[in-house]
Amino acid sequence: MSSNQNSNKLQNSTSNSNNETINNAVLVGIQLPSISSSDLESSLQELTRLVTTLGYRVVGQVTQKRNSDRAALILGAGKLKELALWTGGTGEVSSMVEHKLSKAAQKWKNELTKKEDDEDDEEIESVSENEVEPVLSKEKIGSAQIVIVDTDLSPSQIRNLESATGVTVLDRTGVIIEIFSRHARTRAARLQVEIARLTYVAPRLRETGGSEDRQGGGVGGKGAGESSLELDKRKIRDRIKELKMELASIGNEHEVRRARRQQELCVALVGYTNAGKSSLMRAMTGSEVLVADKLFATLDTTIRPIYPETRPKVLLSDTVGFIKKLPHDLVASFKSTLDEALNASLLLFVVDASDSSFRSQLKVTQDVLTEVGANEVPQLLILNKKDKLSEEEKSLLQVEFPEAILISTREKEDLLFLRNKIMSYFESDMIDEDLKIPYHVQGAIGEIRLKMRVLQESYDEKGVTLKVRSTPELISQIKKRFLS
Repeated sequence: MSSNQNSNKLQNSTSNSNNETINNAVLVGIQLPSISSSDLESSLQELTRLVTTLGYRVVGQVTQKRNSDRAALILGAGKLKELALWTGGTGEVSSMVEHKLSKAAQKWKNELTKKEDDEDDEEIESVSENEVEPVLSKEKIGSAQIVIVDTDLSPSQIRNLESATGVTVLDRTGVIIEIFSRHARTRAARLQVEIARLTYVAPRLRETGGSEDRQGGGVGGKGAGESSLELDKRKIRDRIKELKMELASIGNEHEVRRARRQQELCVALVGYTNAGKSSLMRAMTGSEVLVADKLFATLDTTIRPIYPETRPKVLLSDTVGFIKKLPHDLVASFKSTLDEALNASLLLFVVDASDSSFRSQLKVTQDVLTEVGANEVPQLLILNKKDKLSEEEKSLLQVEFPEAILISTREKEDLLFLRNKIMSYFESDMIDEDLKIPYHVQGAIGEIRLKMRVLQESYDEKGVTLKVRSTPELISQIKKRFLS
């Protein structure tokens, strides 16, 4: 496999969305000393949903306790053979280069390998091949076509696992990036995903099939002695630079739009992926935004006014969902999208209250927003999907989160209550004032009705008196523009 082919491996190895057959995947979980059994199980359940969203069927799991996930073989010898049974591999790692060892060196290597195997058996409770075979039925042996590891892997770890299993290996970051690439719809989202994908692929390029230097020259060509691997990496760096420049130009357009909306109130929906943000967006605005029971269904920011329209008008924005171990490259790439949260007047933290792990999911959301500097924006916690909770569970949540709002997007009363709560938040900083508009002043009444809440109006021989509720800044602007 050439390095160019390897750079496209992330996309090609998982592009089965158009095929009728669904490939089977086996998951690998590593339990480090700092990870509890429940945390490991929760992470693997989430990985299962990610893999299912990607279009695979999860047929099994292989887990093991390890002191570190940085070893060249992320699994012990026994567990590696168990994993190989799922895929039909050999369970052994073949060397890329054959080195002839002296008898003494070979003896030392054999003793070291035996010692490592004994430690695996004793401390990590690995099992031998004879003990593993009965664990899997004949139908399961060789049934998996891909291995998904619930952690980030180095290039050498991926190579070793692929050698031992004989199938494609993806880590958690690779799965998330591939899902993002499939769900990106706008130009900005596609650019952001491509930057993250190339950043992920670049260090995982590896030279195969002859790594000798290739001579060349000329303007724009590679330098003398530059290998094909170095050339591929340079092409990726250049491509990332081009994509960032194009994204910056799109970002400037977004800044112009934000500047136009500065005088308008904006509420941003933030939260874990699949928490119900898009469903709430559709229910509050009446817009036909995509709603799907899958992870990362929404990647592009959607902004719509709350409907029926409020006075003053309030905009609602739906943002990309978060997830545990969200790759930093993706956070950086989607910074322009997350800026909607940074520039919002109010953040609605939407969580799936029916999910037992929503507390840790809420912390993930808070951590990511802190990373982009949006942690100082006022917040309101929304406990969504209350229709899936018992009365006792609702009561306990209300005691634990007294300031939170418990809703179901299927209940009109809940949506009306949330709407009033949002308006009362903004109106807490507003003032009431009488504005006397002479009949000869053109355009003032229309603009006041558009941007302010009119509480009362009266007429006399000189003009119209409107009792309005709005921010001091907006009232001052109207006076300066029409009544000075």
